[in-house]
Amino acid sequence: MGKVLAQSFYCKNTEQVAKRLLGKKLIRIYRGQRISGIIVETEAYLGISDKAAHSYGGKFTTRTQTMYLGGGHSYVYLIYGMYHCMNVVTRSTKHPEAVLIRALEPLEGIHLMKKFRKTDDLKKLTSGPGKLCCALNIDKSQNALKLFENGELFIENGKNDAAVETGPRINIDYAEEAAEWGLRFFIKSNPHVSV
Repeated sequence: MGKVLAQSFYCKNTEQVAKRLLGKKLIRIYRGQRISGIIVETEAYLGISDKAAHSYGGKFTTRTQTMYLGGGHSYVYLIYGMYHCMNVVTRSTKHPEAVLIRALEPLEGIHLMKKFRKTDDLKKLTSGPGKLCCALNIDKSQNALKLFENGELFIENGKNDAAVETGPRINIDYAEEAAEWGLRFFIKSNPHVSV
């Protein structure tokens, strides 16, 4: 087991946090059991000035209020009425920004992941934001948790010696010019990166 990342890790430039999260371990404690994966893909969302961010233009709603909690909190929401997505809030209460965790390399509790996802295909278990939330049994009840504390959801230190690639974010065509920003980061050649 590694050391839980301190809150200060998240209170920095969102793009840097998105890159530095690669290789770290996302841990979910479910009924006393650890389910975890190595973060292999992320996307940065730059808040008020980013047309792809939920907080674009300073939007403050029941859903987005979590983004205003400050760095190190979980931001979990539902898309298409059926898939949960897990984000890590970054920076400060004045800068509602976040990093979407897009894919994990399964590490611990793989038998539970397979059960929750109803598949034995290891490559498809956590290769997308909705898939990884299902595999780790993450839903809106894990929203606004302190990821810098050893609780039911947190992130541990880890390292990434592999090459990192950058590209545009996925499925945000509505974001106009922001759709082309190179804010998606992933570990090169990792088989668990989303496709």
